[in-house]
Formats: sequence, C-alpha cells, structure tokens
Amino acid sequence: MHNVEFKAELRDLPLARSIAKAHGAAFIDAVEQTDTYFRVPAGRLKKRETMGEPVEYIFYDRSDRSPPKLSHFTIYTEAQATARFGLAPMPVWLVVKKVREIYLLGNVRIHLDTVEKLGVFLEFEALVGTNHSVAACNRSLSDLREIFAPVLGEPISCGYSDLLDLAGEVAPLGGG
Repeated sequence: MHNVEFKAELRDLPLARSIAKAHGAAFIDAVEQTDTYFRVPAGRLKKRETMGEPVEYIFYDRSDRSPPKLSHFTIYTEAQATARFGLAPMPVWLVVKKVREIYLLGNVRIHLDTVEKLGVFLEFEALVGTNHSVAACNRSLSDLREIFAPVLGEPISCGYSDLLDLAGEVAPLGGG
C-alpha cells in the first residue's frame, strides 16, 4: 500500500481539534500506542501495540525529504511477521510512545500526536488508491496545510523514531 504523508510540529492542540471539527473531520478515537522499532537492513520495521487492538507489524520505506512524501508500507499480523522475518528476536532500535487522536476527512487521516519525550505533532496521511491518485492526495494535503496553518509549526521530514534517535534515546546495540 501507499500513502502520502505530511508531519509538522503542532503549536496549539485544542485549536487543531477545533479546526478539524469545523471542517467536517470525524473524530474516530484517541489511543495510546507503543511503537517498537527494530534494526533491519533496509526500510523500517515497527511493532505497533494499541490498547484493545491486535498487534501489528508495519514495514515501510520512505525518504526523509521535506514533506509531503510518498510512503510504501505493508501491515503484518504477528503470525505473518514471524513467517516473514523469522522466529529469532530482532534487535530493538528504540521505542516510541504516544497518544494519538485520530480524525478522518475523506481519505485523509488526521493524527494529533502527543509523543513522549518529544512534544505535540500533527500528521496527515492520505491513502493512495484507485479513487485517489498520488497527485490528488498531494492536493488534499496541500489544502489541509492551508486550513491548519494557524497551528502548524516546523515541518518534520523524518519520523518520531528519528527524532528520538537524534535526542539520544536509542537502545544499546544488540539491546532488546
């Protein structure tokens, strides 16, 4: 699967909620997520644990260029991940813990993320599909960036894992 993503620092969480609601975004849920990132030779692999949901393994590849950017990803169940990546425990790179508020507007998921040790961020994810080309997804994200401009801080070109890595929050090599 593919999506187009945009991520930025969020300056005002309550105002972001109001903007989302005022523009017709449907509030889906607020969830606590723990993403455990593993050291893999190419791409990224994370184990996502969300309270009350099955564990997911998400393998993805995307550039760290300025957003918005195209991401290629595959979601695995635990059994599928074991079949794909093996039975031996993989070396942990780091863990990201966050509270994610999820809104949906058309084919775009709006995430208002409070990330432990990092702060508050906004993320748009537009799923590319038969009815939504990459160009259409980019236009949707551009429109949303204008709508949310009053609350957007600096765009973020990397993931939360990279930000934690830069902050020195990485597990020791070979650590688990």
